[in-house]
Amino acid sequence: MKIAVIIVRVLLAAMYLFASVSYFLNLMPKAPEMTAAQTTFMTGLMASVYLFPLIKITELIGGALLLIGRTAPLATLIILPVTVNIFLYHAFLGPKDLPMVGVMLLFNLFLIYAYRAKYLPIVSK
Repeated sequence: MKIAVIIVRVLLAAMYLFASVSYFLNLMPKAPEMTAAQTTFMTGLMASVYLFPLIKITELIGGALLLIGRTAPLATLIILPVTVNIFLYHAFLGPKDLPMVGVMLLFNLFLIYAYRAKYLPIVSK
C-alpha cells in the first residue's frame, strides 16, 4: 500500500506540475478543436482574467506539495476541487478525455483514502 501511495502521489503531482508549468511558460500546444459549449465556457474563464491563473497556481502549489511526502495530505485536499471541476468539465462538455481525467479523480480519491487517518482530527470532537 505504501508503494502504491508513493507511485500515485508522484504521478498525480507530475500531471499537475506539467499542466501548470507549461501554462506559465507558454509551452502549451495548440488547443484542440472545441465545441460551442466548450468555447463558451473557456471564454468565460478567460474573461474573468483572474480565474484561470488562479486555477493554474493552485495546480502548481498542489503538485509541489504532493511531491513533498509530508505535505501530501494537505495537497490532496487543496487539489480536490480542481480535480472535480476538471472531471465535471470533461463529463459534460468534452467526454473525449474523460478516461484520463477519471484516472486523475481516482488517484486523488485514492490518496484521500490513504491519508484518511490524517483527516480524523479535523472532523472529530
